[in-house]
This record gives sequence, structure tokens and C-alpha cells, in this order.
Amino acid sequence: MANIFGVSHVDVAVSDIPRALGIYQRCLGFPVLRSGEGFCDLDAPPIRVRLLETKRPEARAALRIQTSQVEQAIDELVAAGCTLLYPAARTAIQELVGSVRDPDGNILSLWRELSEDEYDFVPALPKVLTWTSEAEQLMQALLRSVPALFRALARFRVTREAELLAERTKVVTREEVIRGFILASPRVTRERNRKPLVDNGIDVDRYKADWEAD
Repeated sequence: MANIFGVSHVDVAVSDIPRALGIYQRCLGFPVLRSGEGFCDLDAPPIRVRLLETKRPEARAALRIQTSQVEQAIDELVAAGCTLLYPAARTAIQELVGSVRDPDGNILSLWRELSEDEYDFVPALPKVLTWTSEAEQLMQALLRSVPALFRALARFRVTREAELLAERTKVVTREEVIRGFILASPRVTRERNRKPLVDNGIDVDRYKADWEAD
């Protein structure tokens, strides 16, 4: 089998490279790496976009472009000559996506992942054992104190610690959630878990051994 190194370029057929650069370079921010007769390579990590000039583009490309500002990017692309296809909207897989078509018919879809703070539901706990309703309520309250970027990892770690603590009884109560929330973090960063517990009416001084555990 030949040595394959992966996809290096996506070819985008355009009828006018200078006009296309107004979209792909100036709006999307893809810098020019090199250019020659009838082509221009743009850096679009982790790949490159090659603009190929042809009088009558026939093969259409569809690019999915990640951005932290979907709505703004779409507005800028429309102002630069693209046609709006779909305004930014939430999808079933918790993404914000919008699409435009460039003057040569290529589709540009702008997207970003939604943070948990933007979800219209509360993700389920990855639990195996039985949890009391009070334990689940406290768990969700404590997780809201964790930045959305790290919340999924915290949900997994605290659930695992709480269920390990409840291994004998097979039922997770508020007590296991409190201790699991403390123990889920390394000792060096554990102090940051103190305030969320206090805010939820927990007497943190009762758990001295857990705060000091390695």
C-alpha cells in the first residue's frame, strides 16, 4: 500500500481569483502561501485551500469552517458578495451553524460547538448506581459552578468518585456527592471546590480528611 500522508488541499474552483480573495483571504482570514498562473494556495489549518481559476466553474466545493463568531462571519461574507443560504441556527447535535454560497456556487458553512451554558437541557449524569433525588439535585447545582469548558470532565470525575464511595451501599446520597466533589480534584487545586459547597449550605469543615487526602 502506498504511503498516504492525509489530505493536503481542498480545491475550490473560482472564476476570478482576486474577487475570491476578498472572501477567502480578507473575510475568512486565510493567508496566501503561494500563487501562480491560475491558482492561489491559502493556509486554512489543518489543510490548505487551493483556489483554481476557471472561466466556468463546474465542480462545487463545500467547506465547513469553524469560528467562534458564526453570526458575524456570515454577515461579513454576505457583505463581501456571498449569498445567504441558512442563517445561524442551533442543530440537534448542539452546534450553531449557518451557510452562505460564494459567487461561484461554493458552499461555506460556518459553525461552532455550543457550550453547556447554551444547551436547552441538562446533560444526564454518567451514573451506574442508584442516586437519591437529593444527590442528583446537589450534583447539578455543584456542576453549575464549573466553567462550561470543563464541565463534562467534572461531571465524569465527580460521578465516578461518588459511586466509588457508594460501592458498599450501591446508593449515592448527598454525602457521597459532597465527598466526591472534593476528591475529584487533585489536592493542589482542591481549594477551589470549597466555595461552591459553602454556597450550597455545606459545612466544609466536616470533611477535613477529604480536603487533605492525596
